[in-house]
Amino acid sequence: MDAIVDVSNVVLETERLILRAWKKEDLNDFYEYARVEDVGNMAGWMPHASIEESEKILNMFIEEKKTFALVYKENNKVIGSLGLESSMRKEVSEEFANIKGREIGYALSKDYWGKGLMPEAVKAVIEYCFKDQQYDFLLCGHFNRNHQSRRVVEKCGFSFLKDMVFDTRMNTKEDGKLYVLMNKKDE
Repeated sequence: MDAIVDVSNVVLETERLILRAWKKEDLNDFYEYARVEDVGNMAGWMPHASIEESEKILNMFIEEKKTFALVYKENNKVIGSLGLESSMRKEVSEEFANIKGREIGYALSKDYWGKGLMPEAVKAVIEYCFKDQQYDFLLCGHFNRNHQSRRVVEKCGFSFLKDMVFDTRMNTKEDGKLYVLMNKKDE
């Protein structure tokens, strides 16, 4: 079952990042990275065509209270997002119906790829979800062609769950893999 989530008053800090709720003032930074080819495509959405499109999505992030803005400490710029999405995919709902968790989804500015920032952010969210929120599990998936996401999943300790086909926001289907990380509360 989906764990309750509200990140509106949560701030997580890593060596290089601050993860916090989105603010209206983040619009320009958001549009700057969301309009770039390959950023959204790797997560199943088209590059933003206008700042108005980014503003609509930013408002959704604020309203839904389930997505962190990733702020790079060095320049105080928002460089990505990390959401705690619904875990109740039809492909796994029975397996996880009686325990609580979420699915992690993320995007990162292309200018910051290959620096280890997303694993750093995901590990902070794992700790928050498992220690502070007592989630039982987290899911994370990626398209087969998204090798960067595969590396994030591996670095963060997720275990392969199943091959699957993802429905994207671009109305396409993408072959991919789904992974799970269980909260080992007794260890």
